Amino acid sequence: MKKYNVGILGATGAVGREMLNILEERNFPINELRLLASSRSVGKEIMFRGEAVKCQLAQKGAFKGLDFVLGAATNAIAKEFASDIVESGAVFIDNSSAFRMCDDVPLVVPEINGDDAFLNKGIIANPNCSTIITLVAVNAINKLSKIKGMNASTYQATSGAGVGGPLELENQMKAIINGGEITNEVFQYQIAENLIPQIGSFLDNGYTTEEMKMQNEGRKIMHLPELLVTCTCVRVPVVRSHSISVTVVTEDKLDIEAVKAAIANEKGCKLYDDPENKIYPMPLVTSNQDLVYVGRVRQDLLNEKGITLWCCGDQVRKGAATNAVQIAMKLAHLDEM
Repeated sequence: MKKYNVGILGATGAVGREMLNILEERNFPINELRLLASSRSVGKEIMFRGEAVKCQLAQKGAFKGLDFVLGAATNAIAKEFASDIVESGAVFIDNSSAFRMCDDVPLVVPEINGDDAFLNKGIIANPNCSTIITLVAVNAINKLSKIKGMNASTYQATSGAGVGGPLELENQMKAIINGGEITNEVFQYQIAENLIPQIGSFLDNGYTTEEMKMQNEGRKIMHLPELLVTCTCVRVPVVRSHSISVTVVTEDKLDIEAVKAAIANEKGCKLYDDPENKIYPMPLVTSNQDLVYVGRVRQDLLNEKGITLWCCGDQVRKGAATNAVQIAMKLAHLDEM
């Protein structure tokens, strides 16, 4: 079996470390692993397959000889090194939002449009975490009848804001219990015992940048250029796994049982839908694994062509790290094994 030289840009962050876990779990054939980070992390050792791997400085020339570079850094870092990565001959699979809407950059969810990855010119973009989870959940419906529109509300975990998010939630909960001072730095307001209906910055249309990703990225991933999406994104006091309530409107009226059967057979999905026995997706059920759990599947009461469902998925894994590794596996034809 061919082995690959793999680099991780931003290796010491939450997503970078999760990428390492996924590469190990999936037994990705690696010849050389190169961990690239900022100067403050140079020399830091991270365990991989029982061996300590030292972090190197992310700088021009650091990507020579690599086949894949998995990006787990900020937009600014991704833009800074993208051209050097491409010139080195590696494929840059980037988790930032820097290149998602570029016409010449494929935006890929392997279960939905995996073949688009082969159209790359050196860069492939990983979609937004909530977009990935939602689209994996509704992809089976789109195969039954073309989706014309979606109305979604996301309930996004604190870890979606980085490693500081859960820590801020924990510190605030301790302060509440012990009567201490509650401070917030990561989020706009106190997140403990609260919901914040803003993720991203507001646009002229009243939606946030995060909310518009569902429509803009959804159109590109699902090859539905006329898809319309109304979305509200909410930060919730949950550590891990995003949840989404979504109603899709299709061209044809669909039978609910046929929809459930299609979801149950869809790659990347798990139908988890038995309300009588209180079985439905929740963050605690879906964390630390890669499937998108789908439940509460029912007929919409406002539109006979509407289907409403509830889904949950681990946004650090399937919403970020796992999706990137799956793209690399697709390119290496490892998904066919």
